[in-house]
Amino acid sequence: MFRKLSFTSVLTTFTETFGLGRRVALGALIVIGLVLVAAIISFVESSPPGTITITSGPAGSSFHTNAEKYRLILARNHVKLKVVLSRGSLENLQRLNDPSSRVDVGFVQGGATNGINLDKLVSLVSLSYQPLLIFYRGTTTVEVLSGFTGKRLAVGSEGSGTRLLALTLLATNGVEPGGGTTFLDLEPEAAASGLLEGSVDAVFLMGDSASALIMRKLLRSPEIHLVSFSQADAYTRRFRFLNKLVLPKGSIDLGKNLPAQDAFLIGPTVELVARAGLHPALSDLLLEAAREVHSNPSLLQRQGEFPAPLEHDFRISDDAIRFYKSGKSFFYRHLPFWLASLASRIVVVFIPMVVVLIPTLRLFPTFYRWRIKLSLYRWYRALLRLERELLTRPPGERAEQLRRLDHIEEAVNKLKVPASFADQFYGLRGHIDYVRERLKSAVPPPLSRTPSGG
Repeated sequence: MFRKLSFTSVLTTFTETFGLGRRVALGALIVIGLVLVAAIISFVESSPPGTITITSGPAGSSFHTNAEKYRLILARNHVKLKVVLSRGSLENLQRLNDPSSRVDVGFVQGGATNGINLDKLVSLVSLSYQPLLIFYRGTTTVEVLSGFTGKRLAVGSEGSGTRLLALTLLATNGVEPGGGTTFLDLEPEAAASGLLEGSVDAVFLMGDSASALIMRKLLRSPEIHLVSFSQADAYTRRFRFLNKLVLPKGSIDLGKNLPAQDAFLIGPTVELVARAGLHPALSDLLLEAAREVHSNPSLLQRQGEFPAPLEHDFRISDDAIRFYKSGKSFFYRHLPFWLASLASRIVVVFIPMVVVLIPTLRLFPTFYRWRIKLSLYRWYRALLRLERELLTRPPGERAEQLRRLDHIEEAVNKLKVPASFADQFYGLRGHIDYVRERLKSAVPPPLSRTPSGG
């Protein structure tokens, strides 16, 4: 039969094992309990969430398409990625900067950060170039944006990075709202249809809001032309977030030689931006997904050029820097995600707890033994002082010395000491008896009265 486990039995065992008093043992158990509770809370709170949210772009846009690819990749590790549609980079950035929006990561193109606080946002990685494609109708070649003065321009919908960049570039060419130029807030599909039908003179399109299908359709239309930025170098020097890109001759259709000559484009890079508190394990998963989705070559990038930890508007996340320097941690390289998460949290939470707790608990027995020894030594000193007085004090004080010895014995008998100090405790009591015998033997016998003779 096993003895029923109770707090009293645990306390008794702890007391006897470590040679502690009940109060000290109780204090030690309370400290252990508090540390253990704190460790469990930290262990639970440090677990990566099973669901995260990404703000993407309009349905069918490159942002949305890539977000869906991420969702499938993260699902392999049993992490759910919730994809939320948006109007583009600017709205994505506003959501990330708003704690009430409950989004964790999002795609943001460079140059969309004007006037927004970036302190709580980090970049995980730069994903790709995001070219600005400007399509127009007409027989006259347009090489500079001032050529669109007085035209009907579809510059993108509110909240899109396309609109923000378009208005910025047009303004540097003296084309601004309020003049003779008409600015249309059309969705990409409506803008493309208007251009083909003739109700729109030019459209500005980027991957954050337009689908590749719409762009391909316009590139293949004989009456529609693509602006080639002859001033591309000037733009990239004035706007540091822009890159000069080249769409090679014939890259769209070799048979039809589309485009008919190299087209010079400009565009920012797209970054995967996260809130600063994103769990490191989820950061690693997203970076792996980015590597799988964006590392292939395309018309505008070489094999392996992206993803890359390039710092632009946002500081690079410490977890991203660690990932690119050393890759995933040992557990995440060799174990399934859920098991690696469990193992890494055990290492991070419980091992430091043990390392800190053991030296701390060792102080309890040391302190307690020191206190018990002081108590015993106190009465030993009193006993030694009393014994020395046998040699220096007159015999008439023996009765007073015996009373003092009785006081010492009474005090010693009231001491509470653990079993580990039993030998010293009983040794002190034995020495008290020894001194008492010496005192008694030194007490002169009472004077006997002899009868007077008479």
